[in-house]
Amino acid sequence: MNLHDWIDELSDLLDVETEADEALLGDLADIAVENVDHHAGPVTTFLLGVAAGARNAGPDAVEKLAARVQALAEAWDRPADAVAADDDEVEVEIDDLAELDLEEEEESETEDAVV
Repeated sequence: MNLHDWIDELSDLLDVETEADEALLGDLADIAVENVDHHAGPVTTFLLGVAAGARNAGPDAVEKLAARVQALAEAWDRPADAVAADDDEVEVEIDDLAELDLEEEEESETEDAVV
């Protein structure tokens, strides 16, 4: 059984209709592990899935969300064992990604699904 088959079986078991891009999720998990913490990979992909589900996001919106998550992980500058810092101490340069208009795209995808 390969990963794609596992995703199909797991989706059936959990009774969810989804298309998971296993390469995207794997790459994102690796980046989170490398830049944040060894537990950050599964937590990051889980939260991306929660966000995508809450927005009823299509594949393009999921890719944009993943790009924002990746930018945050790559800019992460606190070691895993560091004590929580003040927000002022952590500067993340993702302003250009924040300009992505996910809500507008999601509305368009929702309208297309309804038609």
